[in-house]
Amino acid sequence: MRGSDVMQIRIKGNLIGIISLEKVMEEIAPDYARRSDEEIGSEMIKRISTKNYIPSSAENHYAIALVREFKRFMGQPVEEEAVSGIRALVLGPGCAQCSRLEMDVREVMAEMKVPGEIIHVSDIREIGKYGVMGAPALIINEKVVSVGTTPDKSKIRRWLEEAAG
Repeated sequence: MRGSDVMQIRIKGNLIGIISLEKVMEEIAPDYARRSDEEIGSEMIKRISTKNYIPSSAENHYAIALVREFKRFMGQPVEEEAVSGIRALVLGPGCAQCSRLEMDVREVMAEMKVPGEIIHVSDIREIGKYGVMGAPALIINEKVVSVGTTPDKSKIRRWLEEAAG
């Protein structure tokens, strides 16, 4: 299985890796583009569950998240699931500087006891969606705060304090 075969989606506030999600969306797109959310969710659950464990008690939450991803895939507007705390994205191919930035952000968030998530985006296609032209890049709560450098921890702390309010 290649790393690109797994996509992370947010289900009830948690990031969950889903195997073959993009393939399933490509397969159903021609037939389900104009169907109801319920039909889309049901079909996606059926297909996704062949390679992924979906607890029966969480099927409804998975269906909602999968429909949201399908709509995004189809270029339709979607309402994102709310994230509590800070959302920090480190963009970069996985070089030493990118890993250092991720570790620094993680350490500062831990020191500050700030709740949130840190996501390292290393797929070049995904990085391109953010419109940054250098690596590593740091995005905090959807705001690009650093591109092309590894800022020191005091700057990271200041940005996190501003984002935390």
